[in-house]
Amino acid sequence: MKRKVRYITGFSLISAGLVILFFVSLACGSVKFSLSEITAILCGTGDTTGKNIIFQIRLPRVTASVLLGGALSVSGFLLQTFFSNPIASPFVLGISSGAKLATAVVMIFCTGRGIILGSVSLVLSAFVGAMSATGFILALSGRIKNMSVLVVCGVMVGYICTAVTDIIINFADDSNIINLHNWSVGSFSGTDWGDIKVIAIIVTVCVIMAFLLSKPMNAYQMGEGYALNMGVNVKLFRLEVILLSSILSACVTAFAGVVSFVGIAVPHIVKSLFGTAKPIVIIPACFLGGGCFCLLCDLIARTLFSPTELGISSVTAVFGAPIVLWVMLGKRRRTAL
Repeated sequence: MKRKVRYITGFSLISAGLVILFFVSLACGSVKFSLSEITAILCGTGDTTGKNIIFQIRLPRVTASVLLGGALSVSGFLLQTFFSNPIASPFVLGISSGAKLATAVVMIFCTGRGIILGSVSLVLSAFVGAMSATGFILALSGRIKNMSVLVVCGVMVGYICTAVTDIIINFADDSNIINLHNWSVGSFSGTDWGDIKVIAIIVTVCVIMAFLLSKPMNAYQMGEGYALNMGVNVKLFRLEVILLSSILSACVTAFAGVVSFVGIAVPHIVKSLFGTAKPIVIIPACFLGGGCFCLLCDLIARTLFSPTELGISSVTAVFGAPIVLWVMLGKRRRTAL
């Protein structure tokens, strides 16, 4: 009974935070709106200027923050389960950087030839990059059994991909360098309703599929041998988890660039709040929690030094990095005991 009460309380708090941040994000900016004005605009009775600002600029950005933040958090939880490592995430393992490199190459190649890229093309190029980085990490995992060393290798892969991306951006046309730079440091700005449709389809399908894997994932958390005894096809399960994680990470990178630390921080916050690591609870909680976290960070990024806008990764790192340190210190303390 206490556990059920804790679950209900946890989901209530996250949902309330999401709703509050949603309306605050719509209200704040260079043009401020009151709650009554936002309600009127959303109901279709506001002025034309207000409608354009809310429906064409802020609402797509807020929606992208929620969907992509939730996608990153679920991706991080899947990777932490897959590698049995508390600090595994698309950013730390270099998966996001691989997706960033592939997308930057395709964007520069196409824009230099006047080719207009669609949303699907960006996602596919990011997926190729993410899977390339993931394949390299998986190949290393067969040789390196120490997870700490494997994580370090992932970090090095990320640094290499980021360095190559920066070098490539320097050779882009002057007219595209600013846009590529803003994308490379992470931002939810510039998304439109066409992008939102693609994001919503990809993220919804992947999160539902991840949720359907809750039962075998719960068995896998007990150990690979236990999962085999419970009838789980471990090879197929591992393939499904890594594919879902890579697709979610690729989707985020294609539309928002690299967003750091969300995939590590949010799963640990959620697990501490709910007092469990059961996938059937944590996956939906991670999605909602990731939406809250990215809404808050995006709000800070665009309003703290307005009209100057910070890169979203700068803000997420400020909040996410201390959580990583807390996880590592907590793990070391438990090991010492």
